[in-house]
Amino acid sequence: MIKAVFIDIDDTLLSFSGYVKEAMRDGFAQFGLKPYAEDMFPVFERINNGLWRQIEQGTLTREELMRVRWNRIFAALGIDFDGETFEDYFREKLFYSAVPEPGAQALLDHLAGRYVLCAASNGPYEQQVNRLRVAGMYEAFAHCFISWRIGAQKPSREFFDHCFEALRRAECPGLRPEEAIIIGDSLSSDIAGGAAYGMHTCLYRRQPGPEAAGADHVVRRLEDIASFL
Repeated sequence: MIKAVFIDIDDTLLSFSGYVKEAMRDGFAQFGLKPYAEDMFPVFERINNGLWRQIEQGTLTREELMRVRWNRIFAALGIDFDGETFEDYFREKLFYSAVPEPGAQALLDHLAGRYVLCAASNGPYEQQVNRLRVAGMYEAFAHCFISWRIGAQKPSREFFDHCFEALRRAECPGLRPEEAIIIGDSLSSDIAGGAAYGMHTCLYRRQPGPEAAGADHVVRRLEDIASFL
């Protein structure tokens, strides 16, 4: 029986992709760069996802990501501008970004009171918590497990060890991994991490993609999760 539900934040509860496009469009105009075009977003996505995979693997630090991310993106886009200056703008704007994914609030309303809800995210603690507050979602969660405060990233075992130890001390004494499920959009961090730890897993994928190895459930709409939770 499921007792605890872990839910990722970016591109699961809140639209990170939507925020990025808005930040690039507004930021490029603010700094006098060439106008944003839709074909620029896949460049961001490829470079950003690659850097986050390095963080998950322990080969890159978060400080290094912040130094190199936009410099690499601008180099790929042929833009001559200081990436660290744009990183500061990007992160400040992200702090207050809270565009819900379709069905996110309805999912939380459905799960509330049935399970112990835990946000589970890689990123800065204050930023991620503030975004949940702005979205009106923070109060739904008994715990916010955020990597930069824990000192370990999804999909590492250390991340999930910390989460389960906290839950066992509080609402769920003796909680076993098979009594928890993680919902998220990332095969490499949410699904791989949860499956390796022995948890149930649910991949949220709005668009068709490669085979979802390790995912017990795959949903295109967050509303569909109500059919099994």
